[in-house]
Amino acid sequence: MRINKYLRDKGFASRREADELIAAGKVFVNGVPAKEGMQIDEGDEVTVPSRREKTYTYLAYYKPTGLATQAPAGEESVITNWQGKGIFPIGRLDKESEGLLILTNDRRLTARVLGADAKVEKEYLVHVREPLRQGIPAIMKKGMDTQAFGRLLPADARLVDKHAIFVTLQEGKRHQLRVMFSELGYTISALKRVRVGHVTLGNLRPGQTRALNEQESKKFFEERN
Repeated sequence: MRINKYLRDKGFASRREADELIAAGKVFVNGVPAKEGMQIDEGDEVTVPSRREKTYTYLAYYKPTGLATQAPAGEESVITNWQGKGIFPIGRLDKESEGLLILTNDRRLTARVLGADAKVEKEYLVHVREPLRQGIPAIMKKGMDTQAFGRLLPADARLVDKHAIFVTLQEGKRHQLRVMFSELGYTISALKRVRVGHVTLGNLRPGQTRALNEQESKKFFEERN
């Protein structure tokens, strides 16, 4: 394993920060100053005397309707409510939407969930005013052509009833679901995110949080094929 990745996974620093620490001579492997790009083997002792291993927090949070994830200065938002604790949301939900946000103080998680190579699914329960046609899931599964975004990636979808549908997105364009349903002739009356990757909303109620367990947290950092 490359040393910068080792330091990132151990929570000492991001890869960029790790490279800076190595260049400054602040990282040691078996008592010898580390070199950029070197490989770490099992049994090697890696020390960073100037830094302690960080303690990270990972929370599943049910964002209620009416609360923005990010808002202009002076207005309440998820960010302002949590910034005093050094915790921030990964991604966002618009003010009119509700459901699952991952909150953390670990900036490594942003790339793992939102990065171009992340491929982390986001699942939503969508309610619409007009009766849903039976063919809507098939349209989404093929990948929609939209005026706003052009061609979209295929989205898994399954009808719940005439006015509700689960949709799983592989990408996260701004207001993507609202645009998709609008261009299909539907008006969204309620939108709830129920899953981010392997983390589900579960029994949380609006405004509540729960700490992710160790397995849930570590899974975000597992290598992907």
